[in-house]
Amino acid sequence: MTRPVDIAYQFIKQKILDGTFQPAQKLNEIDLSSSIGVSRNTVKKALFKLQQEQLVEIKDNIGANVKSYTLDEVINYFEIREVLEGLVASRATANMTELQLEEMSETLKKMEDHLQNNRYDEYSKLNKVFHGIIYEASQNKQAVDMIKVIKTQLSRYQIRTLLVPGRNQNSFHEHKNILAALKSRDEESVKKEIMKHISNIRNTIRENSSFLL
Repeated sequence: MTRPVDIAYQFIKQKILDGTFQPAQKLNEIDLSSSIGVSRNTVKKALFKLQQEQLVEIKDNIGANVKSYTLDEVINYFEIREVLEGLVASRATANMTELQLEEMSETLKKMEDHLQNNRYDEYSKLNKVFHGIIYEASQNKQAVDMIKVIKTQLSRYQIRTLLVPGRNQNSFHEHKNILAALKSRDEESVKKEIMKHISNIRNTIRENSSFLL
């Protein structure tokens, strides 16, 4: 049975990631406990977990609010992620099995279909699957864990980049290039393509910060 704290945690986290709860928005414990159907103390524990993930800020005598990031902070995080993704993808190149490459190819086909039909939520879900295969093949859990922390913090911004004109098609072609490099077993090419992909996300956010942040 799922614990009440986990239910509250997932509820609030999803609302933050999908944009229902906006950056800097105050999170009222009484309202949340009523909406979720749990005690106020349970909500407190859930908010503390979210603070550890840097999705929530809790201040004494003020309460909790959704953590907001400045443009500089977002850019800095993407620069860190770019280096980590390059390391992980490079490590994954030699370890990638033919079965994993086939799974990535099938995932990419589904991503294209969702993109053509403007199903951006489904595209984003498969995007995670695509990168997840690389993470698994890298066998570098520590680097992957760091990437996942950054992705969790910034996913609300990255998902919205697909709404920037032209970005969704560019994103798909970048994934095609990553897969082609992996199939060639060219470690430097894989590293180059994955880092270019993250760099392009960062630049999209920088150029459209008034809309995305």
